[in-house]
Amino acid sequence: MRKLFLLDGMALIYRAYFALNKVPRLTSYGLNTGAIMGFTNTLLEVLKNHQPSHIAVVFDTAAPTNRHIEFEAYKAHRQEMPEDLATSIPYIFRLIEGFNIPIITMDGYEADDIIGTLAKKAEKEGFTVYCMTPDKDFGQLVSESIFILKPARMGNGAEVLGVPEILEKWEITDVCQVIDILGLWGDAVDNIPGIPGIGEKTAKKLIQEFGSVEGLIANSGQLKGKQKENVENFAQQGLISKKLATILLDVPIDLDEEALVLDQPNKELLEPLFAELEFRTLGKRVFGDDFTIVDSPSKSSNGQMDLFAAISEVPTDSSIETLLPPSPSSNILNTDHDYILVDTPQEIEKLAKLLAIQPSFCFDTESTSLDALQAEIVGLSFAFEAGKAYYVPTPSDSVEAQAIVSIFKSVFENPAIQKIGQNIKYDVLLLSRYNVSVRGPLFDTMLAHYLIDPDTRHGMDILSETYLGYSPVSITELIGAKGKNQGNMRDVEIEKIKEYASEDADITWQLHEKFKPLLENTFTSALAEEVEFPLVYVLAEMEKTGVKIDIDTLRTFSKSLELDIAVLENTIYEKAGVKFNIASPKQLGEVLFDKLHLDPKAKKTKTGQYKTGEDVLSALAHKSDIVKDILDFRQLQKLKSTYVDALPTLINPETGLIHTSYNQAVAATGRLSSTNPNLQNIPIRTEKGREVRKAFIPRADDHIILSADYSQIELRIMAELSQDENMLDAFTQGHDIHRATAARVYGINLDEVTSEQRRNAKAVNFGIIYGQSAFGLSQSLGIPRREAAEIIDQYFGQYHGIRTYMSKAIEFAKENGYVETILKRRRYLRDINSANMTVRGFAERNAVNAPIQGSAADMIKVAMINIQKDIQDKKLSGKMIMQVHDELVFDIPKHEIEDFKSIIFDRMKSAIPMRVPIEVEIGTGSNWLEAH
Repeated sequence: MRKLFLLDGMALIYRAYFALNKVPRLTSYGLNTGAIMGFTNTLLEVLKNHQPSHIAVVFDTAAPTNRHIEFEAYKAHRQEMPEDLATSIPYIFRLIEGFNIPIITMDGYEADDIIGTLAKKAEKEGFTVYCMTPDKDFGQLVSESIFILKPARMGNGAEVLGVPEILEKWEITDVCQVIDILGLWGDAVDNIPGIPGIGEKTAKKLIQEFGSVEGLIANSGQLKGKQKENVENFAQQGLISKKLATILLDVPIDLDEEALVLDQPNKELLEPLFAELEFRTLGKRVFGDDFTIVDSPSKSSNGQMDLFAAISEVPTDSSIETLLPPSPSSNILNTDHDYILVDTPQEIEKLAKLLAIQPSFCFDTESTSLDALQAEIVGLSFAFEAGKAYYVPTPSDSVEAQAIVSIFKSVFENPAIQKIGQNIKYDVLLLSRYNVSVRGPLFDTMLAHYLIDPDTRHGMDILSETYLGYSPVSITELIGAKGKNQGNMRDVEIEKIKEYASEDADITWQLHEKFKPLLENTFTSALAEEVEFPLVYVLAEMEKTGVKIDIDTLRTFSKSLELDIAVLENTIYEKAGVKFNIASPKQLGEVLFDKLHLDPKAKKTKTGQYKTGEDVLSALAHKSDIVKDILDFRQLQKLKSTYVDALPTLINPETGLIHTSYNQAVAATGRLSSTNPNLQNIPIRTEKGREVRKAFIPRADDHIILSADYSQIELRIMAELSQDENMLDAFTQGHDIHRATAARVYGINLDEVTSEQRRNAKAVNFGIIYGQSAFGLSQSLGIPRREAAEIIDQYFGQYHGIRTYMSKAIEFAKENGYVETILKRRRYLRDINSANMTVRGFAERNAVNAPIQGSAADMIKVAMINIQKDIQDKKLSGKMIMQVHDELVFDIPKHEIEDFKSIIFDRMKSAIPMRVPIEVEIGTGSNWLEAH
């Protein structure tokens, strides 16, 4: 029997990494091999237990796909790959090659699409195909001969899913309807939006009734209330989501049966690799008892004994899950607790009075939606001592619910009582819908852990397991297994929800007690109490306020872009002499390199397809106008689909505004990020891109948009941290820093600096912050490497303090394992003493850059807190509505302009006292573009 196994490489690697990263497995020289070990065990399980005749591992590439081009927000919110995982990837590729298993990639297509296409082709050739992946969207591929192989979990073997299992799991009649459910439900991991208000359960129900997304939209008149409104308003978004969730089956790739035949492992490659990775137990299992690793004292690059030399290997087994530390033995069933249901008027009043005399308490809300601005409260839970908590249910009737919540209003609004929570911004926002303005000091366990260990996950469950040794009740346990009888929070019997909600409050209280001393030990208590926790109120207010969008402006701009795209399309066809799919990397490569012969040395992928990524095309743009047109075409397509057409779909139907969500605990540097929409990604570098900002307008005719932007803040912070006298002098004198740098580097007067010299100096100034090499500078400026090296040498010759700062930052990191900002925010650099030069170099660049980026992040956060306080104290009606990079945006009445300018200048300039002068540029206008 011919069995083809197609492994979803990156999905399996990520799964292994996060499964094993609770207790990192480190070699004697500091390499985290958890992901490598986990992937190896997965591979061995397939080879041993399933005995494939043919096999391949499929990976994505960095090149954009049609999904990215048509919908820029696709996967836009995925966090940057953890550094230690990125370091593991080359080892995993070596491992796969050592097993003589082919690796398949193709620019312009995701691994899902390649697997889907190969699976269908193999099926036609008589293969039984197994797609090994943890991803749910592969359900759409199954057939009589194509199966999903879900990786081993919780000590059980891998699970095989065929048509019956998929139909039962998704409650559908055809596997293709998996796509329809995903189109309605969306996918947070890939940033597929779906239709607001529709979760998994509702999506299944609607597809059962209407058959498809298109069928639902065509029959939306049969729906009622909010659901009808959402389906009609977000119909296009649902169709786009369905398209994004559809796995392509026509990738231009051949099924090379001979290349996929399972071969014998290459022992000569694998044995030294296993030895290098220190896979002692696993090595013996694969190669026999004769396999040994010669131990030697491991030293870091500075000659000192490595910090990790004493760490031994974790015993291994064929299942990934056996590598995990034992699951926490404590849970709600075997742990003493006192969780009290409070559901009578007398008891509710009594609880409110009890809370009123506490110096602090923890609270949590149970609700009907993850969107705090549209959710309803199902219940409130409270805790102020370990092991004891209270749960207050609220009915679905809004008047009755409001009455219950109002009993706690004075407690929540008491400024003397500290409120504790996990992701407490959500609860603050939700309570604001019930006319409750939470006040007083906050303690957010998610944010506390973000300061303690910024590079790891901060969810309550993982924190509880890690710090308390306690496994909380899962939400899936609460609402039942997926299926027709699955309920929602309002359906759950009161005893169960009481236990679940009370446990949340209890765990959060206990985590708060654990994290308080950890914040003190890491000297980040002040940063938490004075910056991160108070910022929660500011961000909640900004999210609640929202931003007004001019839909007519966007519609007009969309039509204009459509015409521009059509003109470009025809121009490209004329220059190419043939019509083709410009969005197809395969067809584009054939036109550019086979027909037009633009580059006789054009590089190809392993599958023989020409590479046509942006970096390739940008390098060719000077050779032919058609390449510049293609880059412009891609840019306009992306602009139209991702912003111009997408922004109106994000408007809240209740308020008519866009309410972005700010994330405090994502970027390890301390920078804020935002989602729905991602404000940081709104284009500003091109004239067309900047036009999007024209659609951001004030909410009233007598209002105006005000934009305040820090000027060259990272360079000023570098001057402050380095105390370089020449750079400090340039900023103090008010010189154009890039012109001043050019004058010093080239040894000329300021008025003699040419535009090209200023451009070179600017590239060096910013390149230094990010650790750019002479090679990198030569590439960015298009100059010989020797000339770039000379410029860098001349730069350091003039700015001795900056070179000293860089050396000291790296030295500090090597000695302490972290660097810190001016306000003591830490960035841990676990690879700073790695014996691997590439890995260590990456950590060293972070050692230089993280204090600069992090201090800039801290500065604008402090400014936001102080500005918001002044707005409230002076009872101004204007609002702070957006934070984007180093810029703050306000919607204010025209008569308050001078008040706001005074506050903003003062607070932004004085946020963190420094020797270097801080400059703030303020502009106003009838829209964001005009103001910036």
